[in-house]
Amino acid sequence: MSTSERDRFRSQASPTARTRRIRAGADRDDARREAAARQSPEPDPAAVDDTDEYRVATQRSGPPLKRILFFMLLGTLTIVIVGGVLLWGRVASFNDTVSSAPAMSTALFGPLNGKDRVNVVIVGYSGQAKHGGTYLGDSINILSIDPASDTTTIIPVPRDLWIEGMADMPGNGKINQAFALGWQQGGADEAGAAMARILSDVTGLRIDHWMAIDFDGFKEMVNAVGGVTVKNPRAFSYTWNANSFHAQNWNGGHFKKGTLHLSGRRALAYARVRYTSLAVESSDFARSIRQQRIMSALRSKVGSGGIGSIGPGLSLMDALSGRMHTDLSAIDLFLLSGHLHPDRRIEMKEGVALEATTNTDGEYILVVIGRQTAADYQPLKQYLATQLAEPVQGASASSGS
Repeated sequence: MSTSERDRFRSQASPTARTRRIRAGADRDDARREAAARQSPEPDPAAVDDTDEYRVATQRSGPPLKRILFFMLLGTLTIVIVGGVLLWGRVASFNDTVSSAPAMSTALFGPLNGKDRVNVVIVGYSGQAKHGGTYLGDSINILSIDPASDTTTIIPVPRDLWIEGMADMPGNGKINQAFALGWQQGGADEAGAAMARILSDVTGLRIDHWMAIDFDGFKEMVNAVGGVTVKNPRAFSYTWNANSFHAQNWNGGHFKKGTLHLSGRRALAYARVRYTSLAVESSDFARSIRQQRIMSALRSKVGSGGIGSIGPGLSLMDALSGRMHTDLSAIDLFLLSGHLHPDRRIEMKEGVALEATTNTDGEYILVVIGRQTAADYQPLKQYLATQLAEPVQGASASSGS
């Protein structure tokens, strides 16, 4: 290659000014990186903090724990709220079929936390036509609750108690007819109210509220909880009519002594029969005791409230829908349910508070001992007031024989 050619080649290969600037900038960047490396050497891999590795691993593993807990809580609250709304819907619907009171009301919450007695009459009745009319009160019990001592007394009222001189029974009659006469005047609401008014006048107790259950409702109520178990202190046979009773023809059935598991049909028979093979089981007082055994057994099946009582409670509502009538709301019925297992019984005993006689038609009736006139109930009022003033002794009456 000639000298002129080599000079031309060098001229063409020499970097331009722009290339020299880029190369100078790159050199400066390399110098800075080398200086930074000398000042901050790479850490020893063995000396890496385990906490950093845990933090990185946690970030890669999924959403934070707080977020998971938040969504779990939100889901639980949603279930509770929706479940509560659905439950209240069923309660409100039940209330509409059985009560004259609004579902969102309570007449018992204040009184049950007060000082005065709370008295509620409970009537078991038949809707079938019988002598004397339809809707006779077959079973009548006053539930008297003392909030001060948190005790409950049940006062059975004999259905043969003679009523005279009352505006609600202008023609006079047995107390079991009061419910039927009220029904004729204004249906279930007037029947319950009339019974409460008459019993208030007769007993001296202020009876502000009432419940009434027909026989079909009683059977369905027992069946709804799978039957009830009671302890029967003595064996007896029974029949349903007086002629068979006098002939000693026990064609109705038999209840053995000991533990009995009763279906709705058998429980109703156990509660109602009065023509039995034993004199001690053939009175209204004996029937009342048997009825209370069944009510206490029902109370045990339902429980004392809480989550475990929801299922049985809903079953009972379904069974009683349209078969029970009351002036208490569903809320009040729940409050009252805790008092269906009484601590004491006070009976209007024959020979003590009442005596047997007959009316002008020759019917068996019970009248007040010590009365000055046919419409004088003061001795009975005094008897009940004295008995209620006594402190409650012993266990629940349902265990008695």
